[in-house]
Formats: sequence, C-alpha cells, structure tokens
Amino acid sequence: MEFGPALYHEFGEAWKTRDGYRLAKTISPELTPSQLSSIWQSANGAGSYKAARDDDVKAAIKRGLSSSSARLDGIGQKEIKGWVEVYFAYWQAAGILAQVQQTSSWTNAYEQWKVLINALIQGYNSHEFEAWTIPCLYVAGKHLRLFAMQADEHISVNDSSATAFQDDFDPELQKHQKLEDCARVLNKVFTICLSDRAPLEESRKWGLYYIVNLLFKTYFKLNATGLSKNVLRILTAGRGDMPDFHAFPKSQQVTFKYHEGVLCFLEENYAEAEKHLTEAWNTCHKDAMRNKELILTYLIPCHLITTHTLPTEKLLEPYPRLQKLFLPLSRCIKQGELHKFDIALQEAEDEFVKRRIYLTLERGRDIALRNLLRKVFIAGGFEPVAKEGDKPVRRTRIPVAEFAAAISLGSEEKVDNDEVECLLANMIYKVSQNYALPSMFLPGASRHPRLSTLIGGLIKGYISRERSIVVLSKSGAFPGTGV
Repeated sequence: MEFGPALYHEFGEAWKTRDGYRLAKTISPELTPSQLSSIWQSANGAGSYKAARDDDVKAAIKRGLSSSSARLDGIGQKEIKGWVEVYFAYWQAAGILAQVQQTSSWTNAYEQWKVLINALIQGYNSHEFEAWTIPCLYVAGKHLRLFAMQADEHISVNDSSATAFQDDFDPELQKHQKLEDCARVLNKVFTICLSDRAPLEESRKWGLYYIVNLLFKTYFKLNATGLSKNVLRILTAGRGDMPDFHAFPKSQQVTFKYHEGVLCFLEENYAEAEKHLTEAWNTCHKDAMRNKELILTYLIPCHLITTHTLPTEKLLEPYPRLQKLFLPLSRCIKQGELHKFDIALQEAEDEFVKRRIYLTLERGRDIALRNLLRKVFIAGGFEPVAKEGDKPVRRTRIPVAEFAAAISLGSEEKVDNDEVECLLANMIYKVSQNYALPSMFLPGASRHPRLSTLIGGLIKGYISRERSIVVLSKSGAFPGTGV
C-alpha cells in the first residue's frame, strides 16, 4: 500500500466501521522490500517524501488523514495529531526496513519501530485514542519483539570477533540488550491497558491478554520467569475489574494458559500445571499442531508425576519430535528397565534440558523402579492356601535379596542389600501430601524393626530390617496399578 490516497482511504474506512484490525493493517511491516520501498518513496501531490523535510511529510500526512475522516463523527484534531505521529514513524520505519536485507541494520529497525510504538503509547495517553484501535498495539508490540531479537542476534554476531581480545567483556551482558529494552516498552503497553478506567464495553483492558502473552514470550526468552510471575500476580489482583477470561479470543486463552501452566511446572507445582495445560489443550484448535506439541511437551511429564500415566503411541503419532523424545522413556518405564531408561534419558539430555523438563523426567526412574519391583511381587506367586475353597492371597513378605537381584539385573550393575533398602524406603516414603512424615524416617526408627503400614505413594508396606524382608500391603501394594 502506497503512502497516499489508498492508505488514507483504509484509515477512513476502518474508522467508519470501528474495525481495529483493518486499521492495524495500515501499520503492518509484513510487506515485501519493494512494497516498503514504495511507501518510503511514495508521493503525495507535488513531491516525493524521500526528498521532503520531516515537517512537510507530517503536513502531507495530516492533510490526507483529515480529508479521509472529514465526514466521520467522533474523530477530532487532537486525535488526528496523534495519528500523524504514528504514521510518520511508520513511514520512517518503512524506509529502514526496505533496506534491512542489504544493510542488516536491525538495530536501526528496532529503534525506529520503538518510536512508532511510543507514538501509539503517547496517543492513548495524550491524544484520546479509542479502545477499538488496540489491534494497532498488537501489531506494534509483536514486531517490536521480533525486531529486538533480530537486532540482538546481529549485535552478537558482530561483537563476537570485535571483543575477542577484551578480557573484561561480559558477552552475556549484551546478549539480549534490545529484548530487555523491548520488555520495558511492552510493560508500558501493559500498564496502558490495565489502567484504563473506561466502562468494560469500551475499555483497553480487552487488549490485556494479548500484551501479557507477548510479555510472557519475552520473559521466557530472557529466562526471567520471576517477572512473568509478577505479571500473573498483578492480573490476579485486578481480575475483578477485568472482562471475563473466557470472553477473550480463544487463541489468547490458549497462549495464556500454556504459559501459566509452564510457570507452575517450573515451580514443581505439577497439579496446577496439569490443570492449566489441560485447559490449554482442550481449548486449542485441532489443526494448531505446533501449539499442541508445545502443550504436550509439559503435559506429558505432568501426567507422569501426578498420575503415573504414560503417553500412548496413538497420542504421539502426529508429533514425530515428541515420539523421539518420549516413546523410548515410556517403554523403559513400562517394562521397568532401569539401565535402558538411564541411556534414553542421557541420549536426549540436551533436548530435555533445553525444554526444561529433564529433572521432571528424571523422576520417571522411580516409576520404572516401581514397575520392576511389581514384577518381583507378581513373580512371587501366592501364599499356600490354608484350606480348600479359600481365595488365594499373594505372597506379601518378600526378602530384600529378591528385590536386590531384580534391581541388579535391571540396572546392569551390582547393588547391595543396604542400597536396596534405601531405595525401598524412599519408594514407601513417597506418600500423598495428605500424610505426615512416616515414623521410619524419624530419629530412633532403626531400633523399631516392625513399623505400621504406610499409606499412599508408590508402594504400600514397610521394611523389617531385623529379618531383611519387605512386608507389602495385602490390598493394593502398588497403588494405581491394579496389583
């Protein structure tokens, strides 16, 4: 779109219909270099903007906007003045972006785009921009973040050779310099939306979750999840004066719930993480495969911890990357193959660490161990029947040595009885949060070989050190497995 009658027509039509998304398209940088160059070089009447002074360009923009909105109600000269500043900044940004592929001047592109978003911020603060125009903030905020990352990448590449001999240079200090600056600008936009006191029907608060999602993405990239939690606390505190969450577009709901779930996941609050991620999964569009893959990346480890359930091959069939990550671990856990589990975890360690799920998946070894011990329990068979007709009862008193033999085979390394007792004690200790610390872990417990049955967790039972046996519960020795 040239910077002339066509743009001014779109401005007038968007204003007439109060269509914020149509208005936002008039400041979109998602154009080809030739289209951006055309905007930069486009003429209005007598001359070329490229050769004109800034005041002349602003005057031309003002005439165009005033002409297109002359017969429209609700737009005053004060508001027109604000939009002149926005479109002037956009015109300057178009000139830089048109050349960015040749010059790699992403830093200049970022700085000029920041001028544009600051002009929008000023418009809402001082020029009475209306709430229906907030999609312009979406476009400006989205691309500010993208240009910041491009600028940081360009700075990093250029500085790597220039600073090779500077011992006092900290490469991490400027690694995300522009993205950190971008976060500060987006925070201003967040404040503009949150602080609006207009009635909800015409409030800027309808832009909150889009901007919050941009902040989450930015903070996650900066590895500053603590700042994301601050945003969550602010939202929670102000929720009474906000539109209902489910009234926002589903795309914004899914993105928000995903990030909220990941934040809980990183705090090891797996029950809450599972709740938020499940809501994101259920709301996500069926064809948004990339988004569903991201949700499953954290939902699968959550299920492993909270319900000890594993993903099926059918569930992972549409996601080859997740198949590669999770299926080998799932098979090892199901079969109780400790050594193979360790190998599978090690082979995908880099990817697990990158996705911040390594430590959670490492706990899957406990489930694998539980399944191995369950095999020993099942292989032990039944107690002799006292009299004919009685229902057979599984053997519940199992020597520690039998578990030791199974663990040694499963891990492919010799494990002594003391270490096995320690492993078993930990398995029994993993009780539900509703139960207090078992007495066997209190001082003096070793002097009491017979202890009361412990409830919950991975195994129900107790260890008799005096006889070197494990006494398992007769009802549900391995909770949740049907054994």
